[in-house]
Amino acid sequence: MSCRGVVNEGEGKGKCKEIYEQSSHNLSSSSLKSQTNKFHLLTLYEWLRLLLCNLHQVLLGTKLSLLFPLVPVAILLDQFHLGNVWVFIISLLGLAPLAERLGFITEQIAFYTGPTVGGLLNATCGNATEVIIAVIALWHGKNNVVKYSLLGSVLSNLLLVLGTSLLCGGLAHMKKEQKFNTTASGINCSLLMMASLSLMLPLAFKHSFIHGDATVSVLKLSRFTSVIMLLAYGAYLFFQLSTHRQVFDEGQETEDEEEEEEPCIGLISSIIWLCAITVVISVLSQFVVVTIEDVAESWGISVSFISIILLPIVGNAAEHAGAVLCALKNKLDISLGIAVGSATQISMFVIPFITVVAWIRDIYMDLDFHLLDTLILFATVLITAGVLQDGNSNYMKGIVLLLCYFIIAACFFLLQTPLTNGGVDHGDTEHEEVVIREIVRAAIPGPL
Repeated sequence: MSCRGVVNEGEGKGKCKEIYEQSSHNLSSSSLKSQTNKFHLLTLYEWLRLLLCNLHQVLLGTKLSLLFPLVPVAILLDQFHLGNVWVFIISLLGLAPLAERLGFITEQIAFYTGPTVGGLLNATCGNATEVIIAVIALWHGKNNVVKYSLLGSVLSNLLLVLGTSLLCGGLAHMKKEQKFNTTASGINCSLLMMASLSLMLPLAFKHSFIHGDATVSVLKLSRFTSVIMLLAYGAYLFFQLSTHRQVFDEGQETEDEEEEEEPCIGLISSIIWLCAITVVISVLSQFVVVTIEDVAESWGISVSFISIILLPIVGNAAEHAGAVLCALKNKLDISLGIAVGSATQISMFVIPFITVVAWIRDIYMDLDFHLLDTLILFATVLITAGVLQDGNSNYMKGIVLLLCYFIIAACFFLLQTPLTNGGVDHGDTEHEEVVIREIVRAAIPGPL
């Protein structure tokens, strides 16, 4: 059972459930009664109560509901052209409650569709914000923003979210050793290693060309690799949700676990809310993508720092809180499912999915994440695998992961100045060629 709903629970959940059941009973029994004016008014009244219940549960059932007014404010700022910096800030903050509510709606649908389909929905919708931002950036031809935002989501989940969870869980249970399922975490780490290999090969392949342009070959390799990664992720879902589901469910139930949750809004209502929230997220994501370069220039920092550090922290704030709360309750398997599982989804599903979408739309998009980004991702996966290898947790492991994240954040903050001020983008191909040649020259004497 996911712990993302920990921050979703509103005080009126039980009342809304009672209203829903009562209304459903009245509506179902109405088909056997005569259609009188009085009964029509009663039905209308019950539907109104259901609507108010849904509004209360969806809009007010989260501690982030105070940020919902920022959504119309961002739209007004954009319409009246009142400054790209303010549009970016307000849109970014407005995405936080929308992303959290999207996860809540997905969990509500999962109650009706069953565990298998529900798992697929969580896999595809859990990172919907990152997917939408990446697709919109791709449509605007900002491939670097696509790669930065997806890389930032992986780094944020593996280092910031997991590190905070292990730190808080370790401090809260210092006298009790915390354990987790090594089989599930090991499978996720294996997939993350595969994703790292898939991103390292296009980079190495490009620099293996002594003469000629490797652009076309790198693109073909990236597309082929993306298809393989999607097949691997499909096999992982089948393994997780069907043949070896007990492996992932092991350890998630505790003696003091609360009784099984039940849906508090209907299936049709959930689908309608899912579509509506997705549309609003698309609008705000459009604002973020269009204004990100102006913000980088105005603040004097790089686009890479904003995309890799700021976007994931704000966009996944509620999900991060859910992982930490689960760790505090000594439910590390759920925390790892949120943090490491989300990173696996981004690496093995979202990144290749974006590449395939670009292929279908005849847009250039490869898996060459450039030298520094690829090395950081590979090192992050190695550190995470080392932390999770023994199945035990303590606060020191959380400190290590957090400090690694701070070092990486400082690296991207200091790496470059904005492009408009004459800075050198670390993704520039010519700059990477110089770096590679210097490394080879140091290792192999003689003219190059």
